[in-house]
Amino acid sequence: MADPAADDSKFLFLDNDFHNSGVAQADWSAKKMVWVPSEKEGFETASIKEEKGDEVLVQLSNGQKVMVNKDDIQKMNPPKFSKVEDMAALTFLNEASVLQNLRERYYSSLIYTYSGLFCVVVNPYKMLPIYSEKIIEMYKGKKRHEVPPHIYSITDNAYRNMMQDREDQSILCTGESGAGKTENTKKVIQYLAVVASSHKSKKDANPQQAGSLAYGELEKQLLQANPILEAFGNAKTIKNDNSSRFGKFIKLNFDVAGYLVGANIDTYLLEKSRCIRQGNTERAFHIFYYMVAGAKDKLKEELLLEDFSSYRFLVAGHVEISGQEDDEMFIETLEAMEIMGFTEEERTGMMKVVSTVLQLGNVKFEKERNSEQATMPDNTAAQKVCHLQGVNVTDFTRAILTPRIKVGREVVQKAQTKQQADFAVEALAKAMYERLFRWILARVNKTLDKSKRQSSSFLGILDIAGFEIFEDNSFEQLCINYTNERLQQLFNHTMFVLEQEEYQREGIQWNFIDFGLDLQPCIELIERPNNPPGILALLDEECWFPKATDVSFVDKLMNTHTGHVKFSKPKQHKDNLMFTVLHYAGKVDYNAASWLTKNMDPLNDNVTALLNNSSSNFIQDLWKDADRVVGLETMTKMSESSAPTRSKKGMFRTVGQLYKESLGRLMTTLHNTQPNFVRCIIPNHEKKAGKMDSNLVLEQLRCNGVLEGIRICRQGFPNRIVFQEFRQRYEILAASAIPKGFMDGKQACCLMVKHLELDPNLYRIGQSKMFFRTGVLAQLEEERDLKLTVVIIAFQAQARGFLARKAFNKRQQQLTAMKVIQRNCACYLKLKNWQWWRLFTKVKPLLQVTRQEEEMGQKDEELKAAQEVAIKSEAELKDVTQKHTQLMEERVQLETKLQAETELYAEAEEMRVRLDAKKQELEEVLHEMESRLEEEEDRTNGLQHERKEMEMQLQLMEAHIAEEEDARQKLQLEKVSVEGKVKKLEEDVLIMEDQNNKLQKERKLMEERMADTNSNLTEEEEKSKNLTKLKTKHESMISDLEVRMKKEEKGRQDMEKAKRKVEAELADLQEQHADLQAQLAELRAQLAAKEEELHATLARLEEECNHRGAALKRVRELEVLISELQEDMEAERAARGKVEAARRDLGEELDALRTELEDSLDTTAAQQELRAKREQEVAMLKKAMEDEGRGHENQVQDLRQKHSQAVEELSEQLEQAKRVRAGLEKAKQVLEKESSDLSADLRSLAGAKQDLEHKKKKVEGQLNDLHSRFNESERQRTELGERVSKMTMELDSVTSVLNDAEGKSIKLSKDVSSLSSQLQDAQELLSEETRQKLNLSGRLRQMEEDRNSLTEQLEEETETKRAVERQASSLNMQLSDYKKKLDETSGTVELLEEGKKRLQRELEAANGEYEEKASAYDKLEKSRSRMQQELEDVLMDLDSQRQLVSNLEKKQKKFDQMLAEERAVSCKLAEERDRAEAEAREKETRLLALARELEENQDALDETEKMVKALRGEMEDLISSKDDVGRSVHDLDKAKRGLEAMVDEMRTQMDELEDELQVAEDAKLRLEVNTQAMRAQHERELHARDELGEEKRKQLLKQVRELEAELEEERKQRGQTSGSKKKLEGELKYMEDQLEATSRGRDEAVKQLRKIQGQMKDLQRDLEDSRAAQKEVLSSARESERRTKATEADIVQLHEMLAAAERARKQAETERDELSEELASNASGKSLLSDEKRRLDLKVSRLEEELEEEQANVESLNERLRKSQQLVDQLGAELAAERSTSQSREGSRQLLERQNRDLKAKLQEVEGQGRSKLKASIAALEAKLREVEEQLEAESRERQSNAKNLRQKEKKLKDLSVQMEDERKQAQQFKDQAEKGNVRVKQLKQQLEEAEEEAQRVAASRRKLQRELDEAAEANDALSRDMSSLRSKLRRGGGEAAFSSPRSSSSVGGGGGGGSMRSLSLGGSIRRRSTIKENSVELQEEEPPSRSPSPPLDSPDD
Repeated sequence: MADPAADDSKFLFLDNDFHNSGVAQADWSAKKMVWVPSEKEGFETASIKEEKGDEVLVQLSNGQKVMVNKDDIQKMNPPKFSKVEDMAALTFLNEASVLQNLRERYYSSLIYTYSGLFCVVVNPYKMLPIYSEKIIEMYKGKKRHEVPPHIYSITDNAYRNMMQDREDQSILCTGESGAGKTENTKKVIQYLAVVASSHKSKKDANPQQAGSLAYGELEKQLLQANPILEAFGNAKTIKNDNSSRFGKFIKLNFDVAGYLVGANIDTYLLEKSRCIRQGNTERAFHIFYYMVAGAKDKLKEELLLEDFSSYRFLVAGHVEISGQEDDEMFIETLEAMEIMGFTEEERTGMMKVVSTVLQLGNVKFEKERNSEQATMPDNTAAQKVCHLQGVNVTDFTRAILTPRIKVGREVVQKAQTKQQADFAVEALAKAMYERLFRWILARVNKTLDKSKRQSSSFLGILDIAGFEIFEDNSFEQLCINYTNERLQQLFNHTMFVLEQEEYQREGIQWNFIDFGLDLQPCIELIERPNNPPGILALLDEECWFPKATDVSFVDKLMNTHTGHVKFSKPKQHKDNLMFTVLHYAGKVDYNAASWLTKNMDPLNDNVTALLNNSSSNFIQDLWKDADRVVGLETMTKMSESSAPTRSKKGMFRTVGQLYKESLGRLMTTLHNTQPNFVRCIIPNHEKKAGKMDSNLVLEQLRCNGVLEGIRICRQGFPNRIVFQEFRQRYEILAASAIPKGFMDGKQACCLMVKHLELDPNLYRIGQSKMFFRTGVLAQLEEERDLKLTVVIIAFQAQARGFLARKAFNKRQQQLTAMKVIQRNCACYLKLKNWQWWRLFTKVKPLLQVTRQEEEMGQKDEELKAAQEVAIKSEAELKDVTQKHTQLMEERVQLETKLQAETELYAEAEEMRVRLDAKKQELEEVLHEMESRLEEEEDRTNGLQHERKEMEMQLQLMEAHIAEEEDARQKLQLEKVSVEGKVKKLEEDVLIMEDQNNKLQKERKLMEERMADTNSNLTEEEEKSKNLTKLKTKHESMISDLEVRMKKEEKGRQDMEKAKRKVEAELADLQEQHADLQAQLAELRAQLAAKEEELHATLARLEEECNHRGAALKRVRELEVLISELQEDMEAERAARGKVEAARRDLGEELDALRTELEDSLDTTAAQQELRAKREQEVAMLKKAMEDEGRGHENQVQDLRQKHSQAVEELSEQLEQAKRVRAGLEKAKQVLEKESSDLSADLRSLAGAKQDLEHKKKKVEGQLNDLHSRFNESERQRTELGERVSKMTMELDSVTSVLNDAEGKSIKLSKDVSSLSSQLQDAQELLSEETRQKLNLSGRLRQMEEDRNSLTEQLEEETETKRAVERQASSLNMQLSDYKKKLDETSGTVELLEEGKKRLQRELEAANGEYEEKASAYDKLEKSRSRMQQELEDVLMDLDSQRQLVSNLEKKQKKFDQMLAEERAVSCKLAEERDRAEAEAREKETRLLALARELEENQDALDETEKMVKALRGEMEDLISSKDDVGRSVHDLDKAKRGLEAMVDEMRTQMDELEDELQVAEDAKLRLEVNTQAMRAQHERELHARDELGEEKRKQLLKQVRELEAELEEERKQRGQTSGSKKKLEGELKYMEDQLEATSRGRDEAVKQLRKIQGQMKDLQRDLEDSRAAQKEVLSSARESERRTKATEADIVQLHEMLAAAERARKQAETERDELSEELASNASGKSLLSDEKRRLDLKVSRLEEELEEEQANVESLNERLRKSQQLVDQLGAELAAERSTSQSREGSRQLLERQNRDLKAKLQEVEGQGRSKLKASIAALEAKLREVEEQLEAESRERQSNAKNLRQKEKKLKDLSVQMEDERKQAQQFKDQAEKGNVRVKQLKQQLEEAEEEAQRVAASRRKLQRELDEAAEANDALSRDMSSLRSKLRRGGGEAAFSSPRSSSSVGGGGGGGSMRSLSLGGSIRRRSTIKENSVELQEEEPPSRSPSPPLDSPDD
């Protein structure tokens, strides 16, 4: 079976195909490949043949040659960039290269590709196995460059960035319809549902579901929301079977731990027109087909469903989708709704709305015969619609056909034409479906956002249509393209911000270019509101103008934007409705037909009102905002009116405005996030897999902004390469420029670039990499290819020469071997039939000599085994001795360490004893601080009690407001009764009209007057209504303020909870720190950071408390303002009552006039003139009333403005408080994140340093105790500092309050002086008594308000700042004294001024002292912060050094292990070599001994031969000299036998010796050959190993040199840091001296502090007693003040009544004067007006009586005033008594303040001592730390020499790891080679053993032949000659002698025969061939051995 992992990997990972080979590289560089434009494929490959000016001759891939312009050619990237994962890395960034890269990856089923920030996705149109759970696990937690491109990688990186940076993220998916946006959005949600799920997987519990993903409830709902939205928002189009017809932004919310806690979905631009019309092959929204196909029986009857063909809105009937069943999808949609929590009623209501939309299409209208009016002949469909929607059929048809429209003030019914009715029904269907979709979205959001956990960040997914250019582009395309312009601007800005950050990080000079501004003109053309207005603004403006049309809109566009660079009129279109906008993706021609209607989206408001009142609650909920729609009334006004209409508040808003606002919100959200861009591409319109339409893809790349991003890349330096890779790849181009030895990578690259003579504008050199412009790397690649070509050609020439020479030598060897074989065959043929030869072969095996050879072989084997055992025992002995020495060394080291540890332990024990003493002292201080903390908590409880009292007062105010509401209702009842009376009067008037027909003229006049009075009444009623509205508004504002106050209190409680939580978390963190304090420096840095953050949070909390106090103060001010408004309202009521009384008087006068008119009908012209004058008077009175009403309205308006300003200020303060709270929450999150990071770092460091910790556990435990106590002392010191800062803040507030009080006292003194002058003027000028009384009352009221405000402020100050209460009460008493003694103010004013001056002097002195102390404190704080920063820097450097040391120790350990392995391998090889050499030496010694024995035997043989010859001569002489007589045959025979026996013995000895000599010589030859071969091979291996070792040694030396150079730099830096450290140590010593000087005084100060604290407690008790007494006094003073307020209010009221009476008296006098003048002028009519005069005299007398009554009232008021002044005198006396007590308390307060100053000074001294002590302890700990570091350096001195260079070279770790991997691979290769060598040695040994066996066999056969030769005595001479020749040949060449002699030829067979000879020769050749084949494999890597280790008979060389 195939591995599924392999199947998955081929869709994600690249294959090493032809393009990455050297052949493709050579082909590319040789042919000069380029891209030329092609109509069919977009771009086509071609090679440049010739250049002719501006034109180039190129050859296409099909062989055709074409002339192309140079500008049309685009360069091709080298083959190494083929199928690159990130197209931003392409050296040539052009359209052709981007298209080719996408095409190649797409054809390889790699659908995801990066393009800078973009992730480009090409729709595969088939299912790929790259979305499984295994793939999710593969991408989980991986960085972008670690895994192949994928949507999971984008999602995971966004999720990780959100978790690490706490920054909101967004993923923007755009593309055409069918490109796969929705599918990728689903994959993002699926991945996040798995990664961020808060529920564990159920795989273990349910093994049968192991392949499926497990989600929690929220994750299920999130995944189930998609089918619902797809059912209602997706449809089948030409391009896509499941196309999203709306854009959406899905916001997934996560908590602090990264778990998914909720979601929210926003939608944009639903294509609602699809529900009424579609294309022929397209479908409406899926839900229509799901419902019609899937609804069964009961549901079908309930929804009144029919067949598909019955619905007009379903244009093409039932259009099916392949692979999808609509009825099954309907069931799945209902199940998804059930999971989402939709109720049965909601689901039914939704389906009814969908069915209603379909039924609306079946409503048909016809035109009447005689008119254009529409009728509905068949209302069946309408009845169904009304049944489904719960409305009346008659009302519905009336609303459609004859809707009611308001024209002016009248409402008329307007008949609709057929076109209007059809439009209304279609608009209703679209609006109904859109509202249903919005409701579903809100319902889904409600379900997804039910989590109780609080979200801290979110990840948004934007799925929206990409840039669209159609043949007919309408309003929707403008909105989509406008959106994409904004998104592209966001991308451009984000992309170059990141580029800029990298350039800054690498230190490259670069002028920042904001490419987002390139798109700004086009965006402003669309969205600009004015100067000049943009397209959307002009469209909105035209929507409000009457008789505006689409043509007028386009004309206005042309006139406004004719000169705009992004706007033009299309030349090819003659239509007046066309205009062109130049977008970033190209020109788009827009057709403005029906844009006004689309922008307004009008509806029939009669129908919407019906639906709003439906009997179905679901329908009512859908249409609850029906009043906001554009109705028929608006459309009628637009079409008929002649003046522009404007929208009032609350009216409808246009589609463009709404979309612009929603897009603005979206862009604001995206700007606040870190965006991630995904661009989806549709490869073809046929929906075929594996096919790509190049022109279509290029168009989408332009529209999606990918090419725009590439354009931006070209402006910068898109190609980046690190120094090491650049040097490694291109050093061949500048080999002579870089000197030998070590050189830094940056310096080497600088030298290379200078040698290459590159233009400085084409590259930049950063800190860790080089930056190149486009095309530079390709040029360098070409030059490198040329250089490599030259080198490879030379290498090939050498290799070919070597192979040719080797083949020639092989042919020569074959030729000599053939000759030897021929000779051997000839010899064998000669001996084959010789009998002696046969006899020799048969006799030789019977001899005992053959067995001696076997025994010798056995002895040799035993000897070898014994030698091997001895060698093994020696090796084991060596290992044991080495281990023993190592153990002894380790023992010595451990003893030294143990001694050092014991010394350290003794020192630490002493330190522990000292710290215990310090701990006891600090614990005592801590207990005292805790007692003070309890006292502060008691204080806070008191403040809480006071807050409850304030809440009680607020409840009293609410009760008072309720009483006012009752009074208002009573007034409304009175108003109703007055209206009833008015109606009765009108009826009376009508009766009078019926009765008095004769008085028509007078009646008309009276009617006009009545109309005027009615209008006045209506105006008064409107005023009263406005006043009631104002009152209700104020009441609502008061309730809002109360709600806000409650929210603020709740927020404060939450803040307190959060504070407690933060404190608890801080305590936990401190415990963790105490447990994990592995390193002192890290803990100190963390402690400092935590202290700073804690200070910040406490400061924020104090600010929050201050804000809350300000808000409470503002609430009190608003309450005062409300009381003022209530007083004004009461005054307004009184004025209204007066107006009502005047109106009644006027009515009575009118009745009297009526009666007089009825009595005197026959009056003269004078009476008519008099009547006219009276009418004028009445008109004047009305005018005066109107003026007065206007004045009242102005006053009310001013009050409203003041109130609104106060409310706005309060709301701003509340918003500021919320912002502060949000900042605190964010700070808390940052703290939590940092704490988690710190804990993770601590864990990793603890794991890395476990060995070191094990050795130093005791010392670290003592250090931990020290640091915990040090932390406690630091925390107590910070608490003391915080309390000091609080006391300073309290002092500041006290001084500010004193300043305010002094300013107010000055103001009051001025007011008192002015009042005294006014009183004197009043006593002097009695004639102006009333005016002065009014002024006095006004001033008194103002003073009362000031006094009230002062008392309230003083009460607040007494609550918060108790130290100021006595001074405030003294000021209040002084104020009361001033009021009591108005006549004697001068003396008191002087006293007050003197007191004021004295207080000012004291305050100035206090401020001076405070400023001096503050400056000193600031200086101390600055020095402390500076020292702390320097200490933190030193500690951070120390931490980094330690970390680098640990990393390098690990690297050193790995390197040592590898070195040990290499050494072991080399040792093994050396041992094998020594063993082989020893064996060779032994064999040589044996050979020499045998040779010596052979020579001795030969000498003996020569002597015996000489003796034989001599004896033969003697025998012949004897035979010849003696005669036959003296001899007997027997003697002769006997002598002959003796001689022959001697000869035989000598021969046998000679044969044996010769055999032994032959064997020894053969063995020697074989040994020589084998040793030569082994020596050559071993030398080659040693040479290769030496070369590799030399290269490795060079690399190591190079690295060592680099490390040494960096070590030198590090030493320099360390020298600098040591210098700075010495400075710090000097300063620390100075601080230590100060500490020693001040430490003695510290103990005394602590003792004094305890005493003072005891005194402070006693004083606080006295102070609390005095406060209780003062509260009682204040309560009595408040009661007296209330009485004075009541009396003053009475006085004010009496003064007002007096002023009103005075005004009435003056008015009566003026009337009297006017009447007297009229009487004087009208003397002629005196008799006629006598009655009138009498009446007026009566009125005047009545007014005089009233005046006398008022004067009596004034006298009574004066008496009451005198009584109140007496009461004030009494209160003043009481206050004087209180003043004396307060002065004594003031003295005690001053004493306390002095003590407080002393305490502050002592606290500062203690703080300085604490700082010095802290620094001393830090210095001591640093000294201790230095000792530990010295010990560490002593332990690992060699390792540190190679370790310190990596501080600034962290990025080299990867390169070093790569090198280490290469070295591991080389080591593995060495091991393999060693194993091969061992195998080779074994083979050689086997061959040697086989050769020895063959030699033994040959020797045995030789001995057989020798015995046969013994029988043939006559051939003795020939045999001796042959022996001598055999000896000579054996000495010369070895193997030829074996076959040249008869004996050697006989040794081939062992039994004799030709077949055996052939088999032997063939076997030898076969073995030789096999050895040649075995060794031929090694010819590619190493030189073969010069001689083959074959047996002696196989080769002539042997």
